[in-house]
Amino acid sequence: MERSKRLVIKLATGIDDAERVAQAFSVASTALAAGVEVSFWLAGEAAWLALPGKADEFTLAHSASLPDLLNALINDAHVTLCSQCAVRRNIKDGDQISGITIAGSTSFVEEIMREKTQALVY
Repeated sequence: MERSKRLVIKLATGIDDAERVAQAFSVASTALAAGVEVSFWLAGEAAWLALPGKADEFTLAHSASLPDLLNALINDAHVTLCSQCAVRRNIKDGDQISGITIAGSTSFVEEIMREKTQALVY
């Protein structure tokens, strides 16, 4: 696939909805491996996954390691923590895992409106 294609994924559920979390991370990682530019947003209850050690709490049979998938996305994609979601959970800039940025809905809208961009929400 061309690198000019972009996939923006917003995950808005936490580890209490393990299937949805696994699907979002799996789709993002697969797209990344296929050469697609990926932007991955942590919103709602998924905001907690931006904190060190929280991905380690995730378990789902026959699912890839969430910490490994998150690290791959941080290293090779762009991972963003929703600023409003962070504030609602008292997560301050600097609390998140290194490599995860914090941005608001304006940035999300700008990303999804780019040409050749597909947006998915989980």
